[in-house]
Amino acid sequence: MTALFSTSIHKGDRVALALSYDGSLYRGWQSQRKPQVATVQEHLESALSQIANGPISVQCAGRTDAGVHASYQLVHFDSPVERLEKAWVAGSNALLPAGISVLWAKPVAAEFHARFSATARRYRYIIANTATRPAILATGVSWQPLPLDHQSMHRGAQCLLGELDFTSFRAVACQSNTAMRNIHFIKVSRQQDLVVIDIQANAFLYHMVRNIAGVLLELGLGRRPVGWVKEVLEAGDRCCAAATASPKGLYLVDVCYPDNFGLPKNTPGPYFLKL
Repeated sequence: MTALFSTSIHKGDRVALALSYDGSLYRGWQSQRKPQVATVQEHLESALSQIANGPISVQCAGRTDAGVHASYQLVHFDSPVERLEKAWVAGSNALLPAGISVLWAKPVAAEFHARFSATARRYRYIIANTATRPAILATGVSWQPLPLDHQSMHRGAQCLLGELDFTSFRAVACQSNTAMRNIHFIKVSRQQDLVVIDIQANAFLYHMVRNIAGVLLELGLGRRPVGWVKEVLEAGDRCCAAATASPKGLYLVDVCYPDNFGLPKNTPGPYFLKL
């Protein structure tokens, strides 16, 4: 561990930092500048600022909503002081509250940007498909007591691949200039009592993954045919889709960057995210 975090990060260096967090404990990623509202960004910036003895602000790869988790979120900031990598990692973790953990920190090229340098984001939506509600991981998974046909969910999802207009899957409050997004893959599988939606795209619209999950759940419950997903997509109307799925089961699990930035490989998350 000491050797891994022994590199010195100099004053003025741009720093990339990876972290994980339990979103059920916070009102989302983004700072709201309200003392009564706890967010992941505010806690992280507070810890980093204490280590730097001065204010630090961070930019993230993807702003997660209230209740949404991350096993691998990426941020960057410019260091105003010289510190060892260990100070940013172990020091931050000593100052951060429960539910937030820094995984690593390292210097990167000045042109690196956690958001704009990313080539893809990957999410997983975890559904406990059990007759009774889960007690363990109650805030870490969504719950559906009725049987789900994960194979129908998978088949229906394949029409979402490629660069398409996802207007039907964006929230009303979405501020993106375009609804065009490129889904690289989407897979639905079952591991015993867990149904997992695994999806990667160049970027996502506001509530896009949860809206896709809501539509696929209709297929899994047998309420809609497989072809309905394509009808929703082509309608270009959010009102034609299903209800937005709960944030409880949603995880940001990976962010991809060009190899030239030399970022560490993704650190595996909890067992149910390795499916």
